[in-house]
Amino acid sequence: MELRIGGRNALITGGSQGIGRACAEALADEGVNIVIVARDAERLATAATEIASNRTGRVTPIAGDLTIADDVERVVAEAVEALGQIDILVNNAGSAPLGRIGDLSDDVWQSSFDLKLMGYVRCSRAVMGAMRERKWGRIVNVIGRGGHFPTAKYIAGGAINAAILNITQALAEECGPDNVLVNGVNPAATATERWDTLVQQRMKINGQTEEQVRAASASNVPLGRIGSPQDIANMVTYLCSEQASFVNGSLIDVDGGVSRAL
Repeated sequence: MELRIGGRNALITGGSQGIGRACAEALADEGVNIVIVARDAERLATAATEIASNRTGRVTPIAGDLTIADDVERVVAEAVEALGQIDILVNNAGSAPLGRIGDLSDDVWQSSFDLKLMGYVRCSRAVMGAMRERKWGRIVNVIGRGGHFPTAKYIAGGAINAAILNITQALAEECGPDNVLVNGVNPAATATERWDTLVQQRMKINGQTEEQVRAASASNVPLGRIGSPQDIANMVTYLCSEQASFVNGSLIDVDGGVSRAL
């Protein structure tokens, strides 16, 4: 399928590893020019070099802390300077730890809120105006199925994800008339460094071994395995394309069939 986005420009947050990096690789394969953002400048620079190797789209690293409003503005300004304009935004940076409400301090709640929820809000707000003026844009929020399925052991992450589900559809309504399409992708367990951290947390909460946690997670998926970053990136890339020109406000589960609801 010809996605017809070669030469477009994308900003990807959390782009140095995991799902964000896979999205950068997939979009660069399509000839999209990329800015990847993360806090660790050294890891970011290494990722940019590796992603750009043998790919059509060029990749520029910009280090920034998306919990800080001024840093979001700086990152977006530098991305526009590097690319000329931003056509595609992939919001991916941010997560929350496992834990029940009594396990999580206010500081944990606030840091998770600042990075994921406010990071997504601020980045979207910073780019959507110019997209709407040009009458073309794509915003894809990588969210998580916890927003649809509340659980006591993931209360902070679920609450923040639920808010982003709401924001995604609200922005889709606002921006759709200007051909700026806003969609969400909800991964389940995905084989990233973040997943390795969650495995360790589940071991402590559930009193299980690492092998038990990993086996249980895979057995919950009808396909018999957890997802790969590329599984998620393939959907994100499609949503960024011209072929998805009538997909707006969708919240798509990419989870191997774990989520079952009518």
